[in-house]
Amino acid sequence: MKSKNLSENILRSVKSKGFKYIDLPSVIEANHIVQRSGENFRKFIFSFIDQNGSELCLRPDLTIASCLRYLENNLKGKEKIFYSGQAYRKSQNKKDSIIRDQVGFEIIGSKDEKNDDKEIINTSLKSLQNIKYTSGTLTIGNVEIFNLLISKLDIPKRWKLRLSRHFWREKYFNDLLKRLETNSDVDPTIVEIDKKRYFKMLKEDLSKVIAGRSINEILKRFDNKIRDPRGTKKGENVSKIIKEFLKIKCPINKAASELNKFFKKNKINLIVDQKYFPISNNKISKLNVVFSASFGRQLEYYTGMVFKIDIKSKSKNRNIINGGRYDKLISDLGAKNQVAAVGAALNLNY
Repeated sequence: MKSKNLSENILRSVKSKGFKYIDLPSVIEANHIVQRSGENFRKFIFSFIDQNGSELCLRPDLTIASCLRYLENNLKGKEKIFYSGQAYRKSQNKKDSIIRDQVGFEIIGSKDEKNDDKEIINTSLKSLQNIKYTSGTLTIGNVEIFNLLISKLDIPKRWKLRLSRHFWREKYFNDLLKRLETNSDVDPTIVEIDKKRYFKMLKEDLSKVIAGRSINEILKRFDNKIRDPRGTKKGENVSKIIKEFLKIKCPINKAASELNKFFKKNKINLIVDQKYFPISNNKISKLNVVFSASFGRQLEYYTGMVFKIDIKSKSKNRNIINGGRYDKLISDLGAKNQVAAVGAALNLNY
C-alpha cells in the first residue's frame, strides 16, 4: 500500500510538470536488449521463444521499451512522456529483488538539449519531495566530455574507438589501459606474428566466419593495426592522462574550472564552460551536488549528461533515481536518423 500511494503521489508530481502518461508493453524482442548490452547481459534477462520462433523477454529496462514505442509507432517531433511499471532483471546478488517497480519520465525528439536536461533533473527533484530522507547526493557526469577527451589523445583511431566503446565495461576498460601502459600489443614479436597471420589469411575464403567475424572484417582490422601502429612510448602517458581525468570529482560549481585546469596541464585543446552543466548550485534542498568524471558507466546507451541521486533514509544509503541523455538509442534500435532523448527512472523499491 505504501508503495502504491508513493507511486501515485510521484505520478501526480510528474504530470504537473507537463508530462503525458503512456502504457508500455511488458514483453519485447530480446535482440533489442542483447544488441545494446551485449551477450553477457543475456544471463540477466527472463527470455522465452514464442510460437514463431522469435526470442522474447520480459522488459529489463523501461527506457528501451519507451524508445521502441517511439520508433515502432513512427512518432515525430517532441514528446514529454511518463510511465510506471515493473522491470524484470536477474541479479548476481541473491538478496536483490528480480522485480523493480519504477516511475520513468522522458523528453524525446526535442532539440533544446540543455533545457531538457535541466527539466529532467528538476522533475526528479520534484518527485523526490514525496520521499522522506535526511540527506543525499546528486552526482552529475557527462559521457560526451570523456569522448571528447579520447578524440584529442595521440593514439591511433582504432584505439580511440575501442576506449570510447568500452567505457561502460569498467573491468575490460581497465584491462585496455593496462595494455596501453605495457605496450603489449606493439611488442615487435607480436607485430611480426600479426603480419604473418595477415598474409596467411589473405589466401583464405574472405567470407568465412571465425569467432563471429568474417575473415574480410578481421583483415581490415589487421590492416589498420599494421598501417597505423601505436608508438611504444605513448601508451603509458595516454593511460596516465585517462586515469587522472577519471579521478576528477568536485562540487558542481567547480566542475568547469577543474576540467579546464586538467586540459591545460595535459595540453589538450578543450575548454568547458560552467553553463555546460545543468546545475551550478552545490546544495539543493538536502542534496549535495557533485561532478564526477568517472560517473556514467552503468549503461552503454548514455551519450551525454548523466546523473544519479542517492539518499540517506533510516541510516541507510540508497540509490533512488538514475537518468541521463541517450541520443543514439532510437537510431541504434532501427531509426534512420538520431533522435534526441533524455530521461530518468525513480526506483520505488528503495
